[in-house]
Amino acid sequence: MKNHHHFLIHKPHGYLSQFIYEKKRHKKLLGELHSFPEGTMAIGRLDEDSEGLLLLTTDGMMSEMVRSKTIEKEYYAQVDGTITTEALQQLKEGVEIGFKGIRYTTKKCDASLVNQLPECIGEGRRIRDERHGPTSWVSVTLTEGKFRQVRKMTAAVGFPTLRLIRIRVGSIHLQNLKAGEVLEVASFFN
Repeated sequence: MKNHHHFLIHKPHGYLSQFIYEKKRHKKLLGELHSFPEGTMAIGRLDEDSEGLLLLTTDGMMSEMVRSKTIEKEYYAQVDGTITTEALQQLKEGVEIGFKGIRYTTKKCDASLVNQLPECIGEGRRIRDERHGPTSWVSVTLTEGKFRQVRKMTAAVGFPTLRLIRIRVGSIHLQNLKAGEVLEVASFFN
């Protein structure tokens, strides 16, 4: 029986959720943050502009389990403007977005205003200054995860995402990991 390795990582902004990039331009890759064992793969992805909790493993079966539609993924999105209760309700009920050229209505989800950010989120990169208007933070919890889904959802209700951070996958939280930190764990779920 093979001993597998499992990692939690706080993916910083500007990194790809992969180890190999075959295009000509240089991109920041996960292998630049830590020396991972051969066969390590990201479970799900965060796009280059997104930050937060990313799970990595050498166990393909674990990857399939975590990516299932039963595991919740929670994101904090900093949006342009002061989000309204109507917009939050629309997010909860599901909104129409585009995915691979097809219109798609998202499943019902949890969405709420975030009044206090956890310390692990930190300052992050500067989005803009206050003279450009207010921003607000919302929590969106999904069991699905289509390409750039949270960004598309907040834009669909009139509040484009400026910064996006995944803070939870199932019962696993970002905890106190700072951007770029990696933590090896015995297992994801006990």
